[in-house]
Amino acid sequence: MGRFLIIAGILLIITGILLQVFPKFLGRMPGDITFNKGNITVYFPFMTMLVISVILTILLNVFLRLFK
Repeated sequence: MGRFLIIAGILLIITGILLQVFPKFLGRMPGDITFNKGNITVYFPFMTMLVISVILTILLNVFLRLFK
């Protein structure tokens, strides 16, 4: 359990650093849809959700194989 928490903490630190270096990368990807009409804005981050899903799937598969 301790080993898992250490690795999870390291991943959170790396994620935080990447979000500080590239703050607008995830929110403005091609494939994200934004509708503006008057003072109403609706945002659908389809590509951002897809990229995050793929990255998390790969990371979870790697960790599950390490801890087996």
